[in-house]
Amino acid sequence: MKTIKDIEAIKKQMCDIVEFRDNQLTKEERIAKNITYRHTVLICGGTGCTSNHSNDIYKRFQDLIAEKGLTGDVQIIRTGCFGLCAVGPVVIVYPEGSFYSYVKEADVDEIVSEHILNNKPVERLLYKEKAAADHHAAPALSETNFYKKQHRVALRNCGLINPENVDEYIGRDGYRALAKALTEMTPQQVIDTILASGLRGRGGAGFPTGRKWQLCHDAKGDIKYVCCNADEGDPGAFMDRSVLEGDPHAILEAMSIAAYAIGAHQGYIYVRAEYPIAVERCRIAIKQAREYGLLGDNILGTGFKFDIDIRLGAGAFVCGEETALMTSIEGKRGEPRVRPPFPANKGLFGKPTLLNNVETYANVAQIILNGAEWFNTVGTEKSKGTKVFALGGKITNTGLVEVPMGTTLREIVDDIGGGVPNGKKFKAAQTGGPSGGCITAENLDVPIDYDNLIKIGSMMGSGGLIVMDEDTCMVDIAKFFLEFTVDESCGKCTPCRVGTRRLLELLTKVTEGTATLEDLDKMEELCYYIKDNALCGLGQTAPNPVLSTLKNFRKEYEAHIVERRCPAGVCKKLIRYEINDNCKGCTACARKCPVYAISGTVREKHTIDPNKCIKCGVCYQTCKFHAIEKK
Repeated sequence: MKTIKDIEAIKKQMCDIVEFRDNQLTKEERIAKNITYRHTVLICGGTGCTSNHSNDIYKRFQDLIAEKGLTGDVQIIRTGCFGLCAVGPVVIVYPEGSFYSYVKEADVDEIVSEHILNNKPVERLLYKEKAAADHHAAPALSETNFYKKQHRVALRNCGLINPENVDEYIGRDGYRALAKALTEMTPQQVIDTILASGLRGRGGAGFPTGRKWQLCHDAKGDIKYVCCNADEGDPGAFMDRSVLEGDPHAILEAMSIAAYAIGAHQGYIYVRAEYPIAVERCRIAIKQAREYGLLGDNILGTGFKFDIDIRLGAGAFVCGEETALMTSIEGKRGEPRVRPPFPANKGLFGKPTLLNNVETYANVAQIILNGAEWFNTVGTEKSKGTKVFALGGKITNTGLVEVPMGTTLREIVDDIGGGVPNGKKFKAAQTGGPSGGCITAENLDVPIDYDNLIKIGSMMGSGGLIVMDEDTCMVDIAKFFLEFTVDESCGKCTPCRVGTRRLLELLTKVTEGTATLEDLDKMEELCYYIKDNALCGLGQTAPNPVLSTLKNFRKEYEAHIVERRCPAGVCKKLIRYEINDNCKGCTACARKCPVYAISGTVREKHTIDPNKCIKCGVCYQTCKFHAIEKK
């Protein structure tokens, strides 16, 4: 079992090694700090890069370094997600901070022979946006447009440390906050610090974290539980997954602090089974923490007892709702419960339970270590700190971004995200996934925080941010999210089970050109009925994408109904393909058509039979002469 002195000794030993990557120390500084490695190679081991064969890159580096006899000189580390997923797999070589993008296994030999052995970075692999700057002034990542406006708190260790090595986490001040809480603070002082910080739940609702902890602390009962919601189900969201993959000990430490604050001795991480890397790294972290005495009995010699287990979810979106999640942990079908009583009084196994999501916990240790005032210096008056967004859709730089609350959508989309690609215009951004709403171009400069998003008809949600361009049909987007919600409804309450399905039927009529203007009024009325009467947050927020698009893009709905036309050319039943006079009679489109709907003779204008056409768009994509029009 490790004591507080042991933790401090590990930190002193490891911090310089980690600082070598973070601050890019010079050769003289490395010698002074007794750092033996000449180079450290960080390879992204997050899900995105792993799917692009980064494990093969990692293995090739290991084999080649061993083959060249460089094992004592070069450190090879598989990290969590760096954030800039659009250019993965990513490899960073320190101390230079050379940021390599789109790396393939075949590139490893060149990186080793040129960079590692001859100190010549491989120019063709360097991330093209990277500025030429003094590498000793700042890490290479912070020199890019993608990173320089970010402020990393929850993601501070992701892409920097080996998530499977507890010593590296300790080298970045890991478990010092837990030691401080257990030896220098009472449970109430811990809660007061979280209250004073202004931290709000990052799972979507934005409920003050300290108030939730206080309610659970004050609840009567000898047995209490701490739970972590890692059941990240929003389409396009992967913030929590990346934190668990890149910094799992941060969550264990925060849950332990929370347990001390409320008087709990058992915790559960509820994570979906389709996150295998996150699950495996959590298991490794728990095992290491137990071996070090950072979980279990008599933690750090203080007499405090707490342990954590993992429970796997089967991918039900409704289990992101806190009461459904707890029901699932109990081994029952994941269905929400009527509230009150709230989980703080009667939660898991009928006992007082504290539940926060991954990103919320990822802020806790830093708040305890640095103080509430430190956290208060970032963000807005009512929304303190930072927010992690999964940036996706029609955007150049897809990936994870962490920005101060109050950052505008324009800064995220244009400055960090690199703008909408292919010269297209920004149309809207969907926040909050199936529970949220769209932000239009006229609100691009509204500071993003909990209250401002609600004012403009959207919501923060867990942090998915999907960018849409001028080619996006907003009616189709509303239908996409509603289809998801209908599929994911647990069916327990009628407003959600039946109401969302009736709403989807009306929305489908709009996309097929069979609806009337009166149907729009019916849709709005049904939306508000579902919101007011559904049992849980899934049903209550399911109509939001419909209401948001109706409010901001009503003319698109009317075009579908009155003109029987989809302005974006997306809804298949409302579009048609025609061949114009540019046709050269090359027959390319006819040969590609899967249903033989195109006919004509060679070198003469062809025609499309609308009765046969399935509107797949293959002909439109095939024609090189712009002879096929989509109407």
